[in-house]
Amino acid sequence: MPVNIPRELPARQVLEDENVFVMSTDRAQHQDIRPLRLAILNLMPTKIATETHLLRLLGNTPLQIEVTLIHMGSHSSRNTPPEHLEAFYTTFDRVRDQRFDGLVITGAPVEQLPFESVDYWDELVELLDWSRKHVYSTMHVCWGAQAALYRHHGVPKYQLDHKMFGVFDHDVLDPTTKILAGFDEVFPAPHSRHTEIRAEDIAAVPELRLLSTSPEAGVYLVGSADGRQFYVTGHPEYERDTLKLEYDRDVSRNLPIGVPHQYFPADDPGRSPRVTWRSHAFLLYANWLNHVVYQGTPYDLTQVD
Repeated sequence: MPVNIPRELPARQVLEDENVFVMSTDRAQHQDIRPLRLAILNLMPTKIATETHLLRLLGNTPLQIEVTLIHMGSHSSRNTPPEHLEAFYTTFDRVRDQRFDGLVITGAPVEQLPFESVDYWDELVELLDWSRKHVYSTMHVCWGAQAALYRHHGVPKYQLDHKMFGVFDHDVLDPTTKILAGFDEVFPAPHSRHTEIRAEDIAAVPELRLLSTSPEAGVYLVGSADGRQFYVTGHPEYERDTLKLEYDRDVSRNLPIGVPHQYFPADDPGRSPRVTWRSHAFLLYANWLNHVVYQGTPYDLTQVD
């Protein structure tokens, strides 16, 4: 798929080197089609890495996508150069009058705080409420999923005794759902979190459907009954070394951290990690874009409701 992103965005060169089809704005304007309008609310501190992770997955269908990157205006990012945010990002205030076919809300390293203690919570609540009327379908990831489930349905999160950290096997509970079309019955995906949501809380909400769980990592994928909202508790977008970098960081800080589950060969951190989850990560986002967003969104975005 041609992902329409600015020529100067750092992710562009990485994706071109991997033969991911990216397209400049000027070339896109010469195609006589309406691209899907997709927004990414990037809550991660390492925004440049997260952009690359997500754009790689979004570049795997024949659809043309116009991407808008959003950051929280009420939060000051310490890990991304201000020049990068100024050049490539916008804020919620600047897009609140717009409509989008799809929205991805990333995770954030704030999961051990109460939701209301996060410094941008009020702004995020406003954006979450706005998304129900201005976006056809939203993919919520990790803490973004927890925050949205809490805001929209009152689903709580719970502190874990130990960090859920590594690559875990997951079961497909409903193979007929479009978002899981073509998935194996059991598939791997990475997790990195200190909190969880629980299956019994999802089951208590009639508007939600539990789509995939893990015997060890618990709830993985939740969907809304209308098939437009999805909540992923893990990180299918992670690259080969993402968990390794987190592990090395915590070890260097003398933090209590175990070797990531089912990640290093023979659980040896001295060996290169194996990538076992990438095909299902691509399939998850391709299914979302093809079967949910493209097939469901109205041509006229003013009709999104």
